[in-house]
Amino acid sequence: MRGEFELIDLLRERLAGAGGAGGQRVILGSGDDAAITLPTGATATSVDASVDGVHFRRETFPARAIGAKAMAAALSDLAAMGAAPGEAYVQVGLPADLRESDLIELADGMAALARAAGVTVAGGDLVASPVLFLAITVVGHAEREADFVRRSGARSGDLALVTGPLGGAAAGLMLLEGTVPAGTVANVESTALRDRQLEPVARLDAGRALAAAGVSAMIDLSDGLAGDAAHLARASGARLEIDAAAVPAQAGVEAVARVAGLEAKDLVIGGGEDYELLATVPAGRLDAALDAARGCGLAQATVVGRVVAGEGVAVLGPTGSAVALGGYDQFRSRARDGLT
Repeated sequence: MRGEFELIDLLRERLAGAGGAGGQRVILGSGDDAAITLPTGATATSVDASVDGVHFRRETFPARAIGAKAMAAALSDLAAMGAAPGEAYVQVGLPADLRESDLIELADGMAALARAAGVTVAGGDLVASPVLFLAITVVGHAEREADFVRRSGARSGDLALVTGPLGGAAAGLMLLEGTVPAGTVANVESTALRDRQLEPVARLDAGRALAAAGVSAMIDLSDGLAGDAAHLARASGARLEIDAAAVPAQAGVEAVARVAGLEAKDLVIGGGEDYELLATVPAGRLDAALDAARGCGLAQATVVGRVVAGEGVAVLGPTGSAVALGGYDQFRSRARDGLT
């Protein structure tokens, strides 16, 4: 393994190709004591960390996937704000047993994801660490502060929608870790489920489109629909009622849940890390919001509930009564550890 400064140069070289519209604001990038940017309008900033044994395991995640997932998780927060992607700043904690080839793959995974999202990696840091970790700060932009969507705007009478099918990341993790046999689902479905863990996508285009369509509140689904709906409800001072039967499940999730001794809703509503968006929208703007999501290629954007007076979240069954999520505690506890 090379020395610290040589490794920093290596990372800078691998990440230099990641650039997009945000690069127009970067006057001085990586290579000095700090980056210099000239942003216009309003900015939104988020920090997200990924730690070995907490958010991923090196035994089951290729290095490239670790880098890509860390970048996607950070950018998903910008998607939930309806922000245009700008700059990213990457800190890597490097354990002694990580090979230089793995570090290159890690950087290439981050760079590929940043490049696809139009993000400029403008700086970062490298530090020795007992475990591998990545801490990524991302900055998004809008012309005005009012263009950003917050969690706190949901109002009674609004409808709730999700941008795509859920449960895939939770089921994919079970396949990756061998909790359920690899042959539980067809190869095509198995690959798609694993990819929800290994190649997650931040819904940046959909976030901006939904913001422009007039959604009232939005959050990315990292901790699971039930958990993140609770965050949005709390911030808005309202109650979200989720129709369990309306929530779309990714193909193969039901089979994985059955083999694991769970119900599909436990993964679809209780699982996390799908990085779809949950948005609330006034009824009069619903068609525009659905058209916006579907215009971004999200054909399974679906209304899954409504906002009413009160507080908290209720997941409702066919009779309108609240349903329990068998396995919900398990996945919520794992979600706090990032292993959903």
